[in-house]
Amino acid sequence: MVYIFGHTNPDTDSVSSAIALSYLKNKIGLKTTPYILGSINKETGYVLDFFGIDQPKLLDNVKTQVKDLNYDKLRGVRPEESMIHAYRLMEKHNTRTLPIVDDENTLLGIVTMKDIAMYLIKGDFYHLKTQLKNIVYNLDGAILIGENKEIEGNISVISYYHETIVKDKILDENSIVIVGDRYDIIEYAINSGVELIIVTGGNDIPNKYIELGKSKGVSMILVNNDTYTTSMLLNQCNYISSIMKKNIVKFNETEYLDDVKEELSNTKYYDYPVVNEKNKLLGFISRRHILSPEKKNVILVDHNEYTQSAEGLRQAEILEIVDHHKIGDIVTQTPINFKNMPVGSTCTIIYYMFKEYNVPLNEEIAGLLCSGIISDTLLFLSPTTTILDKNALSELNKILNLDIDKFAMDMFRAGSSLEGQSIEEIFYKDFKEFNIGENKIGIGQVFTLDIEDVFNRKNEFINYIDKVNNQKNYFLTIILVTDILKNGSYILFKSSNNSVIQKAFDQIPIQGMFVENLVSRKKQAIPRILDAINLLG
Repeated sequence: MVYIFGHTNPDTDSVSSAIALSYLKNKIGLKTTPYILGSINKETGYVLDFFGIDQPKLLDNVKTQVKDLNYDKLRGVRPEESMIHAYRLMEKHNTRTLPIVDDENTLLGIVTMKDIAMYLIKGDFYHLKTQLKNIVYNLDGAILIGENKEIEGNISVISYYHETIVKDKILDENSIVIVGDRYDIIEYAINSGVELIIVTGGNDIPNKYIELGKSKGVSMILVNNDTYTTSMLLNQCNYISSIMKKNIVKFNETEYLDDVKEELSNTKYYDYPVVNEKNKLLGFISRRHILSPEKKNVILVDHNEYTQSAEGLRQAEILEIVDHHKIGDIVTQTPINFKNMPVGSTCTIIYYMFKEYNVPLNEEIAGLLCSGIISDTLLFLSPTTTILDKNALSELNKILNLDIDKFAMDMFRAGSSLEGQSIEEIFYKDFKEFNIGENKIGIGQVFTLDIEDVFNRKNEFINYIDKVNNQKNYFLTIILVTDILKNGSYILFKSSNNSVIQKAFDQIPIQGMFVENLVSRKKQAIPRILDAINLLG
């Protein structure tokens, strides 16, 4: 799956671009989902509601998670399975570790090859607790008497004379007897009411002993192996749960790779279970998965700088970028599709991509693309506007038949209301950080028809800008309060050198000064500030 998203302060152009591009990619065979990296603004909310489109899900980050790894999808075994069965599964799948799960696939614990080996060296060779079916299956035997049930008792390999067994009272109801076709011993064992008789060698047993065993309720099975082999294998028929580790290191599929690596540095195991939030087994990861992890596949729209993108982007695999801003600092390990055009809106670029791929537009997607173009070009008032933007909007509206001027003003009015918003919310409504040489600057911009509300709180804005400037160690912090109707912006600022403001905007630097025709941060504010800083040397 491919994640498509815009910058961290979602505006109408970035959100519309993500949704529209995801629609296009899905139509041409790529599985994608659009996301947002923050709360949408009122304007974007108005647009989504107008065209009846659901808001994309919020994406916290694109850090590599356990679920992104190509981990082993190993099936678990039930706790009532035998050790020898578990061992054979390990051999078959060439794994050192086996998960133990219940009927609902809930992880109960794990068993390693080492656990089985240590049991064969140090285990209790004389006690057995298992299902009868495990013994029959793993010893390749056949049931002569009885049905499947739990068998528990002490193993006795009979090699004594009948008289010795009787005299020493070796057998009782807790005995599990391994014996060849020695009928006197078999008869005595039946009469002693033992738990189970395992007859080795594969020879037929006279019917009278079968009938006697039935009458006494003694289970009996016949195996082809000799007594030695049977005795060596029988204790390995014990429940695998008897040597299961319960307190284990496991990872939820949502955990981040960085946290997993830290945990692995403090443990010595090779394989680790992966579970979901309900502790259901999903598979196993090992150190080899961590060394060459899979990454999240992402496509960026309307930005191409790390500071404006999702947290953990350096851990992701960037497949494509579609943007109309200056080329930023993002670096990729392999060539990618990078469509960057000097137009007023990313939605304009995506419109022409629909034409390039010959994919028809429905009304909803056409409406989103129209809205993105109107928003980012301020209905062509922005100096970033190009003939491509105008042509795209004209062609898109042939699908919609909107009164563009009315729709634009309704959209701007819905989006520019600052009622009920805090200073912080307004400041970060559309805030971006830039590096200009050795200087770091932060520029926020808010488009509004409600200028009076800002100036009623002018001092609060100035104090907040001072706070951000100091905390972030910016050379310059500005908020552009853009008046759509007056086609200009009021400026509130904090600078390490106020002459930068004077040189950039050719005015005496006064808080709240109005700069005519200043509506574009990208095309106007940033270049002017850059020139001013360069003039300072």
